[in-house]
Amino acid sequence: MKKILIILTLFLFSASCATPKVVNVIGPNDNEFSCKKLSSEIAKANQYADEAQAAKKMNNSHNIGAMLFFLPGMGITMKNVEEAAQAAKARALHLNKLKEKKNC
Repeated sequence: MKKILIILTLFLFSASCATPKVVNVIGPNDNEFSCKKLSSEIAKANQYADEAQAAKKMNNSHNIGAMLFFLPGMGITMKNVEEAAQAAKARALHLNKLKEKKNC
């Protein structure tokens, strides 16, 4: 029982180390956005994608610390980076399609 608790704690700790934010591809109010708001949301999605790519770089202090002290956390962070980048790109694509539908 004690081993299971330790493993669960380590897993939760490593999952919490994942840095980039994964955005939802489709928001509940996306269809109600104006053209200006859609452009703003696309810029945010692109910013999240850029932040995810920046988190991938090995000269990042968070990645160096993970590599030195907690290698499994580094692996989870890299997996989260890919997930965050793909979600941000998919969100930007979704919002661009909405802009085309509204003839913005």
